[in-house]
Amino acid sequence: MSKTFEELIAKVKQVDMKTVAVSVAQDDEVLKAVRMAKDRGVANAILVGHKDKIEKIAKENNIDISDFEIKHYEDDIEASLAAVKLVHDGVADMYMKGILNTKDFLKSVLDKEVGLRTGKPLSHVAVFEVEGLPKLLYLTDVAFMTYPTLEDKVALINNAVSVAHACGVANPKVAPLAAVEVVNPKMPATVEAAELTRMNKEGEITGCVVDGPLSLDLAIDPEAARHKGATDRTIQGDADILLFPDIHAGNLVYKTLHHTTKVKCGDLLAGTAAPVILTSRSDTCETKANSIALAALVAESMKKNK
Repeated sequence: MSKTFEELIAKVKQVDMKTVAVSVAQDDEVLKAVRMAKDRGVANAILVGHKDKIEKIAKENNIDISDFEIKHYEDDIEASLAAVKLVHDGVADMYMKGILNTKDFLKSVLDKEVGLRTGKPLSHVAVFEVEGLPKLLYLTDVAFMTYPTLEDKVALINNAVSVAHACGVANPKVAPLAAVEVVNPKMPATVEAAELTRMNKEGEITGCVVDGPLSLDLAIDPEAARHKGATDRTIQGDADILLFPDIHAGNLVYKTLHHTTKVKCGDLLAGTAAPVILTSRSDTCETKANSIALAALVAESMKKNK
């Protein structure tokens, strides 16, 4: 089980090097990220976008892109479709968002002809290495699915579990979060959390352990679990996956971690036919490079499962 991004990257180096197709690659942080990923031995890259702009940005920022293939497209939409087609056709293993707005990027992911749709719900999985915690935390959904239904939450769990499995967590502990750790009929998040727990116990959700509802402290802090006497819970401060009741809760925790603690992070979109690296334009090159490493492990896992 990878407990840090350093361990995760070491795990990636043990498999065949993957290739990432970058959509609209004319961005300095994106180019730094693919350079970092290549230097780490994690992934090669095909840069799709405006060739002159890509080369100009690389030169201005002293980024060596001489060993990357560049496919020239002046139009961003055409570039995104060309990049995703590389993954669809098996030329590349994973698809990465460059300097393209998220709406147009997702349109390419879902394109009926060359996209990566599977018919399954898509969801965002953020993986955090937080200083002081002994393992990686998998957060879902903080950026994509707004108000998940009970059925959606099953898909969120399945998608996050597949990512955790790829990172070596054989039987991840999933904590459906709420404000309290007891069922309250007036708080739908607690009712749905209890139902997800039942579904897991009865074999409707597999590959993991689900225990909810749980407050955030009981999910990630063993001392808080002991202090509250939660010794009868399956999860006692040792959750792997945090399942948020809605995007507001998830996004607030995500940004709190980013801006108030010492963390490393990687992000991807799951539920697609190949890993999709969906990071924010404001994310650092390290976060983008970590996301490439994460996607490479998921790509290898999907390859083996096929």
